[in-house]
Amino acid sequence: MENDILQTEFFKQNAKILIVDDEQDTLDIFRRHLEDEYDIDTADSAEEALEKLERSTYHIAMTDMVMPRTDGIELLTQIKKRWPHVSVIVISGKASIGMAVEAMKIGAEEFVEKPVEDLDLLKIIIKKILKTKWQHEEIERLRSILTQEFDRTQVIGNSLSIQKVMEKVKKIAPLDTTILITGETGVGKDLFADLIYRNSKRKNQKFVAVNCGGLPENLLESMLFGHKKGSFTDAIRDKIGYFQEADGGTLFLDEITETTKTFQVKLLRVLEKSMIRQVGGDMDIEVDVRVITSTNKNIENEVKEGNFRRDLYYRLNIIHIHIPPLRERRDDIVLLANAFVREFAEKYEKPNLEISDSVMPVLLSCQWEGNIRELKNAIEHAVAMSAHNKIVLEDLPSTIYTKQDVNVDDNLSYNVNQPFAEAKDAFEKNYVEKLLQKCGGDVSKAAELSGIKRPNLYEKFNKHNIDVNSFRKN
Repeated sequence: MENDILQTEFFKQNAKILIVDDEQDTLDIFRRHLEDEYDIDTADSAEEALEKLERSTYHIAMTDMVMPRTDGIELLTQIKKRWPHVSVIVISGKASIGMAVEAMKIGAEEFVEKPVEDLDLLKIIIKKILKTKWQHEEIERLRSILTQEFDRTQVIGNSLSIQKVMEKVKKIAPLDTTILITGETGVGKDLFADLIYRNSKRKNQKFVAVNCGGLPENLLESMLFGHKKGSFTDAIRDKIGYFQEADGGTLFLDEITETTKTFQVKLLRVLEKSMIRQVGGDMDIEVDVRVITSTNKNIENEVKEGNFRRDLYYRLNIIHIHIPPLRERRDDIVLLANAFVREFAEKYEKPNLEISDSVMPVLLSCQWEGNIRELKNAIEHAVAMSAHNKIVLEDLPSTIYTKQDVNVDDNLSYNVNQPFAEAKDAFEKNYVEKLLQKCGGDVSKAAELSGIKRPNLYEKFNKHNIDVNSFRKN
C-alpha cells in the first residue's frame, strides 16, 4: 500500500512530459487529455524541443516522426545521446515501417500510430514507462536506506518471502549462533552467508568459504583442520587449515550434506569442543569460529535415510534459514534482471542498455530451475549479444527464447475479410483468455504482466463474457 502511494505521488507530482509535433491540433489534443495528470509542455519543432530540453528536466518526450527541417529520428538520436534518462514515445501516421524499426533500435520506448483513437491507451503506456522509472529510483532509494541501517549489498529482492528472510537475518546476524542455510542450487546461499557475516560482530575478521561437495574425505579434513609435515605423501610442510585461518571470524561450509559420516563425526567434535586436531598432529588446538553451513538437499530426508548424522544435524540447525526458489519470488525478477543488465552493461561497455517490453514478460514466465544463477547467466548472454540500446527476444539464450516461452500460437489466424473491429475483438478475446490461463486466473498478476489496469481488464471480461473463475486453480 505504501509503495502504491509513493508511486502515485511520483506519477502525479513529478512526471513532466514534453510533446513535440508540428501540428498544433495534435498538441492541443494531447495536452487536454494528459494535463489533468501530468505537467505538460509542448514544442512545434525539434529545434524548439532541444532548446526546452536544455532548460528543463523531463521524464518523457513524445515526438512526431515526420517534421520539417529536423525529423523525429534525429531528435530521438539527440535525446538518447544527451539526455539518456528521458524516455521517448514516437508517434506518427506518416512514418514507414523502416523508420519505426529504426526508432526502436535507437532507443524509443514505444511507437504509436496516428491518429491515436484510444487516448486512454496512451495514458497506460505513459504510466507503464513511469512505473519502470519509479522502480529504478525506488531501488536506489531503498538501497541507500538499507546500506545505512543494514548492509545487504549483493542481495537483491523486495518480495514478501525475501523480506521475511531479511527480518530473520537481521535478528540472528549479530549473534554467534550456528546457522544452517537451505535452498535449491542457484538461489544465492553463499550470498546470504556473506550477508550474515557482514552484519555480525565478526565482520572485521576473516570470512572463509569452503565447498565441501565432491572433495575426498582426507583432502577435506586436511583443508579444514590442517596437517603436519609427513602426515601423508604430499605433506612436505606443516599447513594450517581453514578453521585456524578463520579464527576469530566466520567459516562457511557449503554443501555440507556431501561429506562422509566419518568426517561428520570429526566436525561434530570441533563444534562441541571448539578444538581441532591437525591431520598427523597429537595435540588439540583451540579455535574461535562461527560456523555457517548450507545444503541444496532436503537435510531432514538425508537424516532419515541415514546419509547424515542426526546429532550433527541438531548441532548445525540451531538457526535455520530457507532461501525460496526464484519461481516463488517472481516479484524480484524485474529487480534482479535490471540489476544484472546494469552490471554486465558496464562490464561489456554498453551504456544505457535496457530490457525491452517484449522481453520482460518472457523472463517473468520462465520457471528458472537454475534460479538466480540461471537468470544472471541469461542476462549476461543477452547483454553480450545485444546490438542496440534495448535487449530484444533474439538476444536471449535459445533455451529461453522459444515459441513456447513467448506463447506464439501457430494456430491463431484472422479472416482478412472481416471488418477490422471484429478482427480486433477476436484478437483481444484470445489475448485476454491466454493471459488468464498463463496467470491462473490471478487478475492482479494479469494486470501487471499485460500493463492493463484491473478495471479495464474487468471491462474486457464482461465485454467478451469471460468467466475468470474458470481459469483459477482449485
